[in-house]
Amino acid sequence: MALLASFNYFLVLFDLTYLPLRDFWLHGEVQLFSFDIGPVSFPGLPLEVPLPPITQWYDPIKGIEPYRDTDQYLEKVNELEAEIDATNLRTKLRSLQSPEVAQILEYLRQRSVEMIETNPFQLADKTGDLEKIKNKMREHIATEEDSAKESFRQFWSLENLTAREPEDELQFFNDEIRPLMAANYYRPIGETGDFVDYFGLVDFPFFALFLAEFLARTWLISRHRTGVSWLDAMLWRWYDIFLLIPLWRWLRIIPVTIRLDQAKLVDMSAIQKQARQGFVAEIAGDMTQVVVIQIINELQSSIRQGEIANFLQQREVRPYIDLNETDEVAALTKIMVQMTVEQVLPAIRTDVEDLLRHNVDKILNQSQAYQGLEKVPGVETIRNQLTERLVHQITQALYNGLDAAIADDPVGDQILQRLISHLGEAYGSQIQTQKTLDEIQYLLNAFLEEVKVNYVERLSQEDLEDILDQTRAIRQKRQV
Repeated sequence: MALLASFNYFLVLFDLTYLPLRDFWLHGEVQLFSFDIGPVSFPGLPLEVPLPPITQWYDPIKGIEPYRDTDQYLEKVNELEAEIDATNLRTKLRSLQSPEVAQILEYLRQRSVEMIETNPFQLADKTGDLEKIKNKMREHIATEEDSAKESFRQFWSLENLTAREPEDELQFFNDEIRPLMAANYYRPIGETGDFVDYFGLVDFPFFALFLAEFLARTWLISRHRTGVSWLDAMLWRWYDIFLLIPLWRWLRIIPVTIRLDQAKLVDMSAIQKQARQGFVAEIAGDMTQVVVIQIINELQSSIRQGEIANFLQQREVRPYIDLNETDEVAALTKIMVQMTVEQVLPAIRTDVEDLLRHNVDKILNQSQAYQGLEKVPGVETIRNQLTERLVHQITQALYNGLDAAIADDPVGDQILQRLISHLGEAYGSQIQTQKTLDEIQYLLNAFLEEVKVNYVERLSQEDLEDILDQTRAIRQKRQV
């Protein structure tokens, strides 16, 4: 089925490109030049291999017919060639001066003028070919008026054919003018208002086959998959629907590509990987901006509505719900103090003592009374001893105080909780002034707006590509 779908898509592409490439199929030839292969030599002129008569087969499918005017024109040229006897000069001149040749030349002159005036190439959208014909004839027969009509009148005149070699003139026409005129065609318009096109008849057998296969395959899927209806199975195989649509047939590349990949005839894993990464990057960027901006907007809305101020002032509309009967703030504070006493302070005790010693020495050096006693013998030694004892006692007192604070003491815990509560009340009472509250709200709103402008809205595809590169690097390390 994948190969049949591919062949059908090849026919679709051929049909879509047939009219633009019809001139190639009508006159196209493949040239094989002379070449040598080892001891075997193929000398000579380029060998022209004509293409199969594709236009004879496919023109009826597109409703293409020979255009009557240009076809009759070329038939008259053929009659003129038949009337001219090229055996010898005397016979040639006698043949050119015959009444039949004069009648044909008069006919060709009239039809040439009519062709330029009526433009029979317009229906086939080949007006450009008519311009090429006019330009080639003007170049071949130059006139004072630079008129294509006058050039055709002179070309199909007895004087021109007598002055020049008739076979050369006819050869010019057959090489330069005839292919352009032969490419013209007539295409009738049907009752729908569009050009007649019978490709639907060619495509119908494929449509019937794909429809039967689609119904059978989706029915089998619905029978073998639990909870999957026939309609769900059709949606599962959504891409096959493009094979059943008579419009936009070029979209059949989607089911053809998927089927070739499923049949393991074409490896699409690399393309799928890149497509997924591009899709993820695009969606991730949009979602990140939307989510973060929405959160910031909610915060700004809460600030403008006074919810943060109510929280700081301990005037919540809804009562605070305690889920575990534990004061988390007090517990966290106690954990931090315990960690500071047991682990942090012992590690930095020497640095603290050096800092205190430096400050005490600095204070004594700035004292005028000490500066007067500094000259007395023995005072320097006493000062050093006093400084060391003072620093040690301060450090030990601080450590003992914190150690006592973290000991199991219900009364101390109550005092700590009361301290935290009074701290919040003190902040709340200071914020109650309207001036302070307005300033805090303004600054918070301005800060959040700057965050949106400077960080959120500057997320780009390059940032997400870096993230995807990091993700791929992590996967490679895991595989190693």
